[in-house]
Amino acid sequence: MSKRLKIDFVSDVSCPWCAIGLQSLDQALQRLGDEVSADLHFQPFELNPAMPPEGQDVVEHLTEKYGASPEQMESNQEAIRARGESLGFTFRMDKRRRIYNTFDAHRLLYWAQLEGRQLPLQRALFKAYFTDGDNPGDHEVLVRLAEKSGLDPERARAILAGGEYADETREQEQFYLDQGIHSVPAVIINDRFLIRGGQPVEVFEQALRQAADAV
Repeated sequence: MSKRLKIDFVSDVSCPWCAIGLQSLDQALQRLGDEVSADLHFQPFELNPAMPPEGQDVVEHLTEKYGASPEQMESNQEAIRARGESLGFTFRMDKRRRIYNTFDAHRLLYWAQLEGRQLPLQRALFKAYFTDGDNPGDHEVLVRLAEKSGLDPERARAILAGGEYADETREQEQFYLDQGIHSVPAVIINDRFLIRGGQPVEVFEQALRQAADAV
């Protein structure tokens, strides 16, 4: 009998290791097949909540925030690109030139969960930013991705034009901060098992089996 697992995937749209983590989780779930079924929820986390709408040059941002040298950045980006490629996800570092504010994307993801379309929207957001170089804070981009994910584009446009789901999104962000989540991805299984970072498929598989055995 398949065991149902609740999975909270705390992440940010602009976090490359979150895209890697989702690919690893997807493949781990595929390996388990009918042994488990996942009730997956994407929870909001903003790496740069004060980022202005126009964003910031990615090299400038990483230098300011982490003090990374050009050599370190190049090495890190190559490691991310290679990990993505090994999991079937394409990072186009030449297209990802800026870091953007992601709050509106998280508001849209909150709504998408209510509509049962959160997973396709999250995947579309990762691809749009990391593969296509789109701005995940741009409302036209978000409306297009919402429609592509099976959501009503006019409803998406109305949500983005107003303040719907802003309070709910901030409450969720604060909840996970209060739980000690200060870096992403953070994947929480059945409110009990925590996986930090973009771990290999095998790590996710082991954690999922452990959680299933505990059900």
